[in-house]
Amino acid sequence: MQVAIFILIVLAFVAVSGALVRLVRVPLPVLQIAIGAALAWPVRGIHVEIDPELFLLVFIPPLLFSDAVAAPKRELLAMRGPILDLAIGLVFFTIVGFGYALHWLVPSIPLVVAFALAAVLSPTDAVAVSSIVDRNVVPARLMHILEGESLLNDASGLVMFRFAVAAALTGSFSFAAASLSFLYAVAAGILAGVMALIVAAKTLQLLNRIGGVPAEAQVLVMILIPFIAYLGAEHAGASGILAAVTAGLLTGGSRIFRYLSVSARMQTMSLWTTLSFVFNGALFILLGLQLPDIIRKVPPELTSRHWLIEPVATVLVLTLCLIGLRFLWIWVGDIAARLAARLGKRKAEPFGLRVRLAGSVAGVRGAITLAGILSLPLAMPDGSPFPARDVVIFLAAGVIICSLVIASLALPKIARGLVEPGEDPGAAEERLARVGAANAAIARIESIANDGSEGEEAGARLAIADSIVAGYRRRIAASDEADEARAEAREAGRLELELRLAGIEAERAAVRAMFRSREINDHTMQALFTEITLTEALLKGRQTRK
Repeated sequence: MQVAIFILIVLAFVAVSGALVRLVRVPLPVLQIAIGAALAWPVRGIHVEIDPELFLLVFIPPLLFSDAVAAPKRELLAMRGPILDLAIGLVFFTIVGFGYALHWLVPSIPLVVAFALAAVLSPTDAVAVSSIVDRNVVPARLMHILEGESLLNDASGLVMFRFAVAAALTGSFSFAAASLSFLYAVAAGILAGVMALIVAAKTLQLLNRIGGVPAEAQVLVMILIPFIAYLGAEHAGASGILAAVTAGLLTGGSRIFRYLSVSARMQTMSLWTTLSFVFNGALFILLGLQLPDIIRKVPPELTSRHWLIEPVATVLVLTLCLIGLRFLWIWVGDIAARLAARLGKRKAEPFGLRVRLAGSVAGVRGAITLAGILSLPLAMPDGSPFPARDVVIFLAAGVIICSLVIASLALPKIARGLVEPGEDPGAAEERLARVGAANAAIARIESIANDGSEGEEAGARLAIADSIVAGYRRRIAASDEADEARAEAREAGRLELELRLAGIEAERAAVRAMFRSREINDHTMQALFTEITLTEALLKGRQTRK
């Protein structure tokens, strides 16, 4: 009963935070962390122990899967160089640079434990980044790089974290063995994500063959995909996070949605939106619930000079160190990209100083960092306490909060004016897709209407086709309007529905073809597919009533 009440309380405050964020000028994650801390701060407040493995399983796979499904794959593929550079290269650079800096600043932390903290701090938080970074003020190119990096660096950071913890427990480290294990974790994780998607597609095919299966059963299969991918990869000793991300990235282009009924598609889109909001909010509230206990237990190693100033200053210096390392890596990478473009006689697209600074400050830390650091073992193999465990947990929590606060305060000021005013390229692309889809529908309807039949039915077919085509032509003119002609006769209504459904199928095929040829991206495709699906559901509802 207590667990049920706790879950209801968390859900209630997630809803409250959604309303309060309109009144309070702070990013939603910061507000939710503050709510969680307020709930836990009193002595008689809410206190909950987080099982890191359960925490990772329940929250991380669905959230990363959802972010990966929504990510613009065309842009991510185009930016694959900078994304992989940050997701892999920056992770290793951060582990080395931050690890030595931490060991120098707090000598009581062994170097291998400092590397472990650096590894778990290297992943940026996809949820926090999207909540803090405003797409209207940050250049689209930088935003796509941040999204792609935050999806992929979780896997590389946590894999290296495991290696560092294993080295701390055993006292030995093999670079060759670690490299092979890293490659295996990445390759097997990707394979697990692909296999999970294949299993889901085969399951949906089987349900279609059975026939009459409720839409809710199909939706449940879609909801289970990230969990199947994550558990399968973890069971094989690979990266479950990378498996969930891979499944999400491939879902949009795998055509798995064609195995879903119209009702199941609508429910899946609606349910994922709701789950993403609920899980995001619950995650940050749980993060806030942990903070008071962590802060109350400030390690004595950080209070030798002053009980407040020293720990706060240490956290601030470490956070600035992470931002500085990130800025240095982006700057050097920008120079290298410019030189490579010059040697290859290609046009370079360097970042300016403010864009580099914005990209550095936007690398906030979040739930992955907390879950990872809380998974540190309590004791060594000989029974002695794990060295500096309380210190690194405190520092990790402090850096999470400090990075969120700095990004919330500094990023809007740094990014102001970086995007030139004007039309959103995405809006122009969407208009182009609407016109293309409408033209495809007109061609299909006219071909059906002029199928060579004669008599009264042929005349009725042509009249209804003209009415529907007129609606599509108005859509082309206005690009965002659609007309639904009224039919007076039962037969005319039947013909209208038949032609409209044929036009919708042509629209869907045209949008899919434009996506495959990379004329439009995932965001545009999903926006149009949502409208097409809703229209199709309404028309089929009319068909059923008739």
